Amino acid sequence: MALQSMTGFSREDHTSSFGSWVWELRSVNGKGLDIRLRLPNGMEELDAEVRKVIGASLKRGNVQASLQFQKSADAEKPIVNEKLAQELWDVAEKLQRQFGGDMPSISELMGIRGVVEIEETDLSDEDRAARKVELLDSLKRAVEELVSVREKEGAAIADVLVQQVAKIEELRIGIDANEARSEANIRARLAAQVKQLIDASSGLDEQRLHQEAVILAAKADLQEEIDRLAVHVASANEMLAGKGPIGRKMDFLAQEFNRECNTICSKSNDAGVTTLGLDMKIVIDQFREQIQNME
Repeated sequence: MALQSMTGFSREDHTSSFGSWVWELRSVNGKGLDIRLRLPNGMEELDAEVRKVIGASLKRGNVQASLQFQKSADAEKPIVNEKLAQELWDVAEKLQRQFGGDMPSISELMGIRGVVEIEETDLSDEDRAARKVELLDSLKRAVEELVSVREKEGAAIADVLVQQVAKIEELRIGIDANEARSEANIRARLAAQVKQLIDASSGLDEQRLHQEAVILAAKADLQEEIDRLAVHVASANEMLAGKGPIGRKMDFLAQEFNRECNTICSKSNDAGVTTLGLDMKIVIDQFREQIQNME
């Protein structure tokens, strides 16, 4: 199964000896698979099988499925309530004699509620089963079209995600290669800070200051976060090159990206590194927004 977005629309029209009908499917973002059905009266028995057909192809998204059904002419016959029609005609004649005016036409009389009713011809068990097969087959075509739409949008989103992951990797490399992170620069910066403290007060223990400086240097080291970012980038690229639902996994990965980036920004003691970290955070936020649309 190719990568899919969770948004899409499909429509399937079908005509047969049983009548004509239209399936419409709409899908939007959702945490899981939530299927809402709207079926005509008398077709509630389809509910479980419709959900099964949709669930076989979709794993996430809020899906609305509706069926509009029009029976064939052979499936219905008019029943005339002749007694009611005669009574209405008699009343009309009486009113005409009393007040004058025109008598109603036959079409007007038949249009009065209750004079003509439409009765559905009972289907045999075999015909009912055959109609059910046709209804579900047309539903499957509608689902296939919806999947195709979701896959096309999923491919477009995946292209954007690939670019964003590449940008995260570019910024990660920039942070890793920043001159401020070199051992010599860190040593020189700490030495200068220690010297300033010693010059400011002769009562400070120089040995103690050096020990504290070593501890601070260890805490400020970004290598662990940079290495973890590299692992997350590789995982993201592997998912995007694969198939099947990845939305939940990518959402977790986005949280990991964000955690490492936040740590880098909080540890950074260089403006250049901080700027790269903030730029990365913007890309990660954009990345998280896009994956909300992925199945």
